Order: sequence, then C-alpha cells, then structure tokens
Amino acid sequence: MVNFFVNWRQMTLLSLLLLLTTSLTAQVEEPDPMAGKKLFNANCAACHKLNKKAVGPALRGVSAKYDKEWLYSWIKNSAAMIKAGDAQAVAIWEEYNKTAMTAFPQLSNADIDNILAYTDYVPPAASVPAGSATVAVPAPSSNITNEIILGVLALVFVILIIMLFLVQKTLLRIAAASGVDIQPAAKSARRPLWQAFAQNQFLVFLSVVFLLLSSAYFAYGYLMQVGVDQGYMPVQPIHYSHKIHAGANQIECKYCHSSARKSKHSGIPALNVCMNCHKNIAEYNGEEDLENGYTKDFYTKEIKKLYAAVGWDEENQRYTGETQPVKWVRIHNLPDFVYFNHAQHVQVGEIACQKCHGPVEEMEVMYQYSPLTMGWCINCHRETNVKVESNEYYAKIHEELSKKYGVEKLTAAQMGGLECGKCHY
Repeated sequence: MVNFFVNWRQMTLLSLLLLLTTSLTAQVEEPDPMAGKKLFNANCAACHKLNKKAVGPALRGVSAKYDKEWLYSWIKNSAAMIKAGDAQAVAIWEEYNKTAMTAFPQLSNADIDNILAYTDYVPPAASVPAGSATVAVPAPSSNITNEIILGVLALVFVILIIMLFLVQKTLLRIAAASGVDIQPAAKSARRPLWQAFAQNQFLVFLSVVFLLLSSAYFAYGYLMQVGVDQGYMPVQPIHYSHKIHAGANQIECKYCHSSARKSKHSGIPALNVCMNCHKNIAEYNGEEDLENGYTKDFYTKEIKKLYAAVGWDEENQRYTGETQPVKWVRIHNLPDFVYFNHAQHVQVGEIACQKCHGPVEEMEVMYQYSPLTMGWCINCHRETNVKVESNEYYAKIHEELSKKYGVEKLTAAQMGGLECGKCHY
C-alpha cells in the first residue's frame, strides 16, 4: 500500500513537470510578429515587400505556399538548394533573373518563425460598437476673408466722405438761412501758393536738385537688383524634398551632386542616381502628415513620376526603355562673364555647401539662399581663412605670403581673391 502511494506521488510529480515543461515550451516557441517585423526590416525589406513584387517576390502568406522546413533551408542557404537541383528553388531562381537570394545562416529557426508570423499577421479590423453613431464634427470655418475686410473698410471710407459732404452742405444751408457768410474773406490779391513757389527761383532749384538725386537713387537701387534672384523658388516637374533626403535621411550633398568634387559645375544628378535607392523605395514611409500639408500620398505620387521618367516597370522590376525627359528648372545661375569653380571651393577649400546654399537640409522646396552678387563674394574672400594645414598645394605660397603680410593665417583675399582676373576673364 505504501509503495502504491509512493508510485502515485512520483507519477503525479512527473505529470506536473511534463505539463509545466510543455507550457513553457509552448510559450517559448510561440512566434512573435513584432519581433519578426524587426527582423524583416533588418534583413528582408531591402529586396522584399509584403503585398507586391520587388527585387524578390511578395512575402504576404508565404508560409502557406511552401513547407516550413523547406523555408528554413532556403532562407539559410538558397544557393546550395539551387545547386542541388531543388525544383522549387530552381523555379524561383529562374523567375527572378537567376539571382540567388542572400544567405542568412545567422538566423535561427525561431527567428524565421517570427518573420513568417509577421508576414502572416493581419491586423484586426477596428470594430464599431452596436448602436453607436458616427457624428461628423464640422471643421471650423471662417467666412471672413481679406476681400471682405477690405470691402468693409472701403464702404466705411465712402460713408465718411458722404457724411462730410452732407455736413458741409447742411452748414452752408443753415448759414445762408441766418444771413451769416461763412465763405472765406473776399478774395484778396494774394497769389496762389503754386504761383508763389514757381516765381521763387531758389526753391525751384532746390526742388529740381532733390528730384534728380532721389530719382538717381531709386534708379540705381532698381538697376542693382537686376539679375539678383535671392529667394527664387521655382516649381519643379518632380517635387524633391531636400528636407527628407539631406535632412531626415542625412544623404551627403556630394552623393547626388558628385561632379562638385572635380568639376566647375555641381551638376544635376542623373535619374539613375535617384533609382539607386528608389528601385526599392516605391512609397513614402515617413510621417503621414508633414509641414505645409504634404502627405504620404503626395510623396508616393512624386516617386511614380520618377518611375515614369526612367521607364521603370514597378510590377516586373525592370526597365521598359520608354523614358520621358524631366525639364528641371535651374535655380542658381551666374552671368556668363563670371568664373566659379565648385571643385576649387568644395574639394580644395573644404567649404561646406551650406555656406553658399544655406540650410539645405531644412528646405522642403529648394530656393536661392544667397544673393550671389560680386560684393557678397568679395566679403566672403575677405573673411574666410584658407585651410592650408596638410595641404601641399598651399605650402610654399603660404610661407611666402605669410612673411609678406606678417600673419599666421591667410584669407582668400590675401591669396589673390580680390584680383579681377580670378573671376572675370
């Protein structure tokens, strides 16, 4: 009897341990879609999307198409499966231009399960409680516009004029009825003011000199603004946000404007440079609503314009050859008689792009930040020290000019930056 109770207790303990182990194992092995999302973004998102083809196939519901053990092997080493002649592996390889998928041997089976859980995950639809009604809250609107305000002010002004006219007419009528003459005194022999002014030659001379000088001043100010386009902000055929690319994504200016390193001109980037990234970025995934009313849909439509321009077939991930020209509008433009070399300033002088172009990383729409006048350039040459440290190009000339001017650091002006022939030829 004692042995029976001992055996029964041991069996009970074993059963409890078995149940506990099974429960813990089930908890550990339960796939986590959120963890899978992180793994997907880190390893898969460069070539795959959930709901449409990219470099590779769409992965929504992929676990239902293939056996899980097959997926483990494929993800960890697809090239080995293709070499072994696996029918499904070879079919995928041939369908996608015979490009083998990158191997991920570092991913465990649990990691792959999490990724598959994310590709299978469908967020629950938001339910509306029965009997609840959706109340549309009208957006606050104002019918008061600038035109209405100006109209009201004009009406008040007209009413005041009419009132003054009526008051004057009434006073004259009252004065006529009472026999009082409120008209000015009998016209004397005094000359009108304009006649007195015209006959005073000294006042006429001063007035003519004042008018000539003021006219010359305003004419000079107007002529000095000819060709100065500071603040110029044209609308481009494809909206390009420097705020997103250079700001949020921290893309270096010279990645797109690569010719600024070795050429006189910074150049307009070829659309192929855009496609280096946008081949896999078909829609905007940043914040839904940004400043100035720009939205995700707006940016996504601009990416579609890029695809149309380069002839990119998004569905089949290939170029069609049917291209469209993009007529970019030039923003910064110097006169033909002015020489400016980007490489000399950017590469040799190591001047930041923002020095001339302003805070480009904050510009949603690119505009001309600086006046780009001769006076503006000269002031910069007078204030900017030439970076000669570890630069053999300036070693000898820096030593000689330092002795000449008796200074440790040389400005661009002291290096000849004020000579006319440096910029005009």
